[in-house]
Amino acid sequence: MTETPFILLRDDKTGTQSLFAEPDRLIVARKRADIRPALEALERERRAGRWLAGFLAYEAGYVFEPKLEGLIEDDRETPLLCFGVFDGPAPEDHPMAVPRRRTDNAPLLSEPRAAWDLAAYRQRFERLHRHLREGDCYQANLTMPISARWTGDPLAAFWSLIERQPVHYGALVALDGPILLSRSPELFFRLGADGTIETHPMKGTAPRGADADEDAAIVAQMLEDEKSQAENRMIVDLLRNDISRISAVGTLEVPKLFDIETYPTVHQMVSHVRARLNPGVTVGEIFAALFPCGSVTGAPKLRAMEILHQLETGPRDAYCGAIGLIRPDGSMQFNVAIRTLSLFADGRAQFHVGGGIVFDSTAESEYAECLLKARFALGEMEVAR
Repeated sequence: MTETPFILLRDDKTGTQSLFAEPDRLIVARKRADIRPALEALERERRAGRWLAGFLAYEAGYVFEPKLEGLIEDDRETPLLCFGVFDGPAPEDHPMAVPRRRTDNAPLLSEPRAAWDLAAYRQRFERLHRHLREGDCYQANLTMPISARWTGDPLAAFWSLIERQPVHYGALVALDGPILLSRSPELFFRLGADGTIETHPMKGTAPRGADADEDAAIVAQMLEDEKSQAENRMIVDLLRNDISRISAVGTLEVPKLFDIETYPTVHQMVSHVRARLNPGVTVGEIFAALFPCGSVTGAPKLRAMEILHQLETGPRDAYCGAIGLIRPDGSMQFNVAIRTLSLFADGRAQFHVGGGIVFDSTAESEYAECLLKARFALGEMEVAR
């Protein structure tokens, strides 16, 4: 690694990356009072012709809702918002942008431990299910942390993971706070210079089959599964509502509904929502309308976030936030920071796993899905619990 702050954004499917190194300055918010001024600073820098790359933590989204703002914990190790200000992307042959191979065979992570065993998960699940039965919410994305130890070179590990499990929206962030290693398959939103915004909510998961025939059968079953469709449709409706707050009337559409994307360990159900933004919408207004992504909260969004704060054992921090890039022309792209590791300087590592809980979910199947999703970081390594 290097002491120089940088962020590497990678699309494994196209084999392309953008490196941003040696920022002129960092825009950082560690207190709730700093979040809105930081977003305003991003807008000013963009209008001045600068490039911006960085992340927002999940809890930064609390600032947009008066009922949630007081829940923000100031001065955590992970900033609530952190962006570098750059003249532009680094040259393609920059040493940090060139793939590197690991010089040892030791895994990046060791000693993984889930915060909750099945009994502890079931206790929280049942409290959430009561909220579902009473109509407080219709879906909520319950997540649990997994802790571990890390050692080695995160950049080399990042490149080795690319070979094992390609995704569209990978990122390695070394700006302020922990190093973030994100292997996200989910687009939060993409905004074109023409004002067209698109989001790809991902909700509905099934494990890969043993061969192509079994995979095909699993995909067919997913496409007919009412639970997966209901889960996905609720988030599509939520995101349509969020985007409608900042988009031109008559431009909102759903060009893809219940599409299936296949990854090395799972199949995911994905839909697309698209619209054209109202003229003059700022960076802060976009995030105020959309963040955090509805696929990692629930529906209705505000109530689900309140309930999840009560059930989960601590802040999500970078997990379920967003990592991405803002260009001078106003175009931007951010992932949903799922499948994202936080690597702390003292050797601690943490990531979260979770899933959308609906009325007919079961604690056993949802807990198993959490452990399945942990394989992005651990492979076949056993998780203590």
